[in-house]
Amino acid sequence: MDVTVTPGRGARRAPAYALLGGTAIPQVGNQLAALAIPWFVLQTSGSTTRTGLVAAFTLLPTALASFFGGAVVDRIGSRWLSIVADLLSGVTVAMIPLLHHTIGLGFVPLLALVFLGALFDSPGNTARMALLPEVAKPARMRLEQANAFSQTIQGLSSLLGPPLAGFLIVAMGTSTVLWLDAASFAVSALLVALAVPAPAAKTVPVGSYFDDVREGWRFLWADRLLRAIALTSTVINFLLAPLFAVVLPVYADRVFGSARDLGLMLAGFGLGALVGSTVYGAVGHCLPRRRAMIGSLVLLGLPMWVLATLPGLAVAVTALGVAGLVGGVVNPLAMTVIQERVPVELRGRVIGTVMALALAATPLGMLLSGSLISTIGLAGVLLVIAAAYLATTASLFLNPALHDLDCVKVPPMGDPTESERAHDP
Repeated sequence: MDVTVTPGRGARRAPAYALLGGTAIPQVGNQLAALAIPWFVLQTSGSTTRTGLVAAFTLLPTALASFFGGAVVDRIGSRWLSIVADLLSGVTVAMIPLLHHTIGLGFVPLLALVFLGALFDSPGNTARMALLPEVAKPARMRLEQANAFSQTIQGLSSLLGPPLAGFLIVAMGTSTVLWLDAASFAVSALLVALAVPAPAAKTVPVGSYFDDVREGWRFLWADRLLRAIALTSTVINFLLAPLFAVVLPVYADRVFGSARDLGLMLAGFGLGALVGSTVYGAVGHCLPRRRAMIGSLVLLGLPMWVLATLPGLAVAVTALGVAGLVGGVVNPLAMTVIQERVPVELRGRVIGTVMALALAATPLGMLLSGSLISTIGLAGVLLVIAAAYLATTASLFLNPALHDLDCVKVPPMGDPTESERAHDP
C-alpha cells in the first residue's frame, strides 16, 4: 500500500512565519535605534548639528544599497544575503555601545557605523521581499496575503516602536537599547537560517556585477507596468514623505503647540494603515487590481485637502486615519505585482531599483517642503502637495500601462489545488 504523508498546514507555513518574524523583529529594533542613536548623540555631544548629520547619514546609504544591493541579492541568493546582512547590521549597531564603553567612540567613527548599518540593512530587506514568494507558495498562502502581513508588520513596528523606545531608554539606558537592537538582528538571522529552506537552485549570473545592475534596470524599464509603478511610487514618495517628516511636525507645533498631538496624528495614520493592510490581506485577491490601485491612490490624497484647512485635532487624526486606511492597500498590491512579473533570478535587482528610486526622491522633497513653508506658509504647502498629488493620480486614469494590472502573468501564489485541499488536516 502506498501511503503518502502530507505535512500539516502549520509545518508548511513555518518557513513563511519565520521569514515574516525575521522581518518584524529587526524592524522593531530599527525603530528603537531610530530614537536611541539621536538620543545617544545628544547625550554624549550635546550638539543638534551632529544629531542632524547622523540622521542624514541614514538616508544616502539606504538609497545606494537598495540600487546596488539588489544585484548582490541575486548573485548570493536571497536567503543567504538576508542572514549575512542581518549579522553585519547587528555588529555595526553593537559596536556603538561597545566602543563607547571601552576605548571611546569619536563622532567620525560613529558616522561610519551609522552609515554601514544603513548600508547593510537595506539589502537585507530587499532579500526578504525577494524571498517572500518562495515561502508563500509551499505555504499555500496567497501572495497578496503574504505582502499584506509584511505591510502590517511594518505598520505595527512604526506604531509601537517609538513609544517602546522612549520607555526603554528611560528604564534601561540608551546603550542597553542599542544592545537590544543588535540582538534583534541576530534573532532575525537565526530564524531565517534555521526555519527558511534554501530556494531551488537557479542560474548564477556569469557577467560582471555592473552588468547585473544594468540588466535589472533594463528589465524594469522594458516592462511598461513595472515602469509605471516605479515612476508613480517615486513621485508619490517625493510628495508625501515630507508630510510626515516636516509638514506634520510643523502643523502640530503651530496649530496645536503639542508634540503629544503630533503623536496622535501619526498614530491615526498608522492605525488606519494597519486596518487597510489587514483587510487587503483578507480580500485583496478578489479585487480588480487596476481599480483597487488607482482608487486607493486617489483616495489617499483627499485628506490632504482637509488638512490644508488646518482643522482641529479630531478632524486631522480622522483624515490621516482615512489616508492610512487606503494607503494600506497600495504597498502590498504593488509588491505583489512586482513579485509576480519579475523572474526569480532578477527579483532582487528589480525590487532594489524600485526602492532606490523612491528613496532618492525623499531628501529633495523634504528640503523643498521646508523652504516652501517659510515662503507660502503651512496651509499653502499642504495645498501644493494636495494639488500635485491630485494631478499625479488623475494621470493614472489615462495611463494604458495600468490596464496590465488586471492581466495576471502567473497563477496566484499559494492557491492550493483541489487535491492539495483534500490532504489538509
